Amino acid sequence: MKIAISSTGQNLDASVDARFGRCQYFIIIEPETMEFEAIPNPSITATHGAGIQTAQMIASKGATIVLTGNCGPNAFQTLSAAGIKVIVGVTGTVKDAIEKYKKGELQPSSQASVPGHFGTGGTSPTPGMTPGMGGGRGMGGGGADGTGPPGGGRGGGGGGRMGGSRPGAGPGGECVCPNCKATAPHQLGQPCNQMNCPKCGTRMIRK
Repeated sequence: MKIAISSTGQNLDASVDARFGRCQYFIIIEPETMEFEAIPNPSITATHGAGIQTAQMIASKGATIVLTGNCGPNAFQTLSAAGIKVIVGVTGTVKDAIEKYKKGELQPSSQASVPGHFGTGGTSPTPGMTPGMGGGRGMGGGGADGTGPPGGGRGGGGGGRMGGSRPGAGPGGECVCPNCKATAPHQLGQPCNQMNCPKCGTRMIRK
């Protein structure tokens, strides 16, 4: 059995990283022998899809348990689809986390602990809603003859082209593996046929 722990450093004395998709390192460890491998997280600077990409990487390493501080919905679903149990709320050092797990003090979670895009450094949008795309073009004038000070503009400011709070405008949907039927959330800007199945590695298709 292999356990993957999100970590701020490359050894067992490092602290558990509160982030999963954008943690600094992963410690992949055999709890019985305490032999481990430290892996830099290649998705730490990803602009989108970090949780899914990181989950796929962990699955490829053969881990069956993940210990972390927090895990978003996309990463949680991808890990679960690969048969990997996720334990959130883990703090302290990596070594402490392993000892607590071995003593049965840590139990698998049934759902994500944070909303999507946690740990990106910005404000997380409400799930299912797309942020506005601008403040309007400002082509109007303040007076009736158009000679007054600049007015609100054609976009009206505020939400911009996408309305700012229109539900259902996000990417949505799921990708499905045609081979083993595992699913993963579809990501904006990443077609399903460019994603590998977290279970068997087959290219996925849109569900």
